[in-house]
Amino acid sequence: MMKCGCIGKKLTHSFSKEIHAMLADYSYELIELTEEQVPLFMTQKEFDAINVTIPYKQTVIPYLDSVSDVAQRIGAVNTIVNRNGRLFGYNTDYYGMKALLEKAGIDAAGKKVLILGTGGTSKTAQVVVRDLGAAEMLVVSRSRGENVITYQEAAEQHADAQVIINTTPCGMYPDCGSVPIDIAAFEKLEGVMDAIYNPLNTNLILEARKRGLKAEGGLYMLVMQAVIAVEKFLDRRIEKTEADRVFAKLYADKENIVLIGMPGSGKSTVGRALQTTGFDLIDTDAEIEKRCGCTIREWIQTKGEESFRDLESEVIRDASSVGGRIIATGGGAVLRAENVKNLQQNGKLYFLDADISRLQASSHRPLADTKEKIEKLYAERKRIYLAAADVIVPDMKTADEEAEYILRKRREMLL
Repeated sequence: MMKCGCIGKKLTHSFSKEIHAMLADYSYELIELTEEQVPLFMTQKEFDAINVTIPYKQTVIPYLDSVSDVAQRIGAVNTIVNRNGRLFGYNTDYYGMKALLEKAGIDAAGKKVLILGTGGTSKTAQVVVRDLGAAEMLVVSRSRGENVITYQEAAEQHADAQVIINTTPCGMYPDCGSVPIDIAAFEKLEGVMDAIYNPLNTNLILEARKRGLKAEGGLYMLVMQAVIAVEKFLDRRIEKTEADRVFAKLYADKENIVLIGMPGSGKSTVGRALQTTGFDLIDTDAEIEKRCGCTIREWIQTKGEESFRDLESEVIRDASSVGGRIIATGGGAVLRAENVKNLQQNGKLYFLDADISRLQASSHRPLADTKEKIEKLYAERKRIYLAAADVIVPDMKTADEEAEYILRKRREMLL
């Protein structure tokens, strides 16, 4: 069997192994190397093909017998094939980035493009954008340099930019709350692309979509660069339909199912019905009680609702930072915009639109322990649930029916 893998300094959060497993049948290992270990690894050549990630995409070049034209122009190699002891280097990130722009429907031809960041992915974006015929391309960084402008200069002097591509780590897990630039300054903006794939949707992407712009996170780029790498590894073509199937499967594996709705609408019950997906179920109310060591009623009675909401936000932030989960939220989770944004980063929000006649008061819910309180909350919150929801789940007879409806809608959105 072929010996393949990926080398880098830190590979803890890499998706490469699972992507390659979906595309081909060979041994593929994640190999963490220090700077001192790279020379021996490259000279021993005990591999058939490898991918290369940060920070060794330039380090490996002197050990190669041949470097593709694209890789030379970018100045970085991320794919190496060993052919009878001769090492051939390629840059498949280039093709991944082109594919991502195409998927997002972002046409750089004749446009003013801002590229955020100056690292290796920025260099890839610069070559791609030039090849696509951008009218003007500017590289943006915190510090001014040769052919590099600052963020302030970008906002003040280039507010007519039409495309923004983020290649910085700003907004990447675990720093998910950050944004690299305020896109409000760019009134002619048409599209935003982010090379970050963890979380699936950075705050930059969420803000762009909120404004009705074309916007895509970096997972498709990651998959498509891997597809081209596999083609180099095996010297065979992979059809786009197969590549898209792998992307849809990976996205489905990483995307959370988030249940929102009124107290008593059945979020926890539907969550349990959805566990046929193999996802873990996180009930945020149960997690809150675990952390505070008392019931929610006791916490609110002693510390107040605002303190409870702070703890709820902390639990939601932690729960939503990991993909592949079912998250059943408390009835008031969507009252804070920060909670909605955190839940959207790795998930789709499904509103269980239970009929008010089905909502029962409960002594376990201090904010919904009487019929009058339920009716008041319903009137106050219905529009908030509708605004936050990606999908509205109509009132059905059983939790199993609602779970099946959610899974059907989920499949439709991922196709």
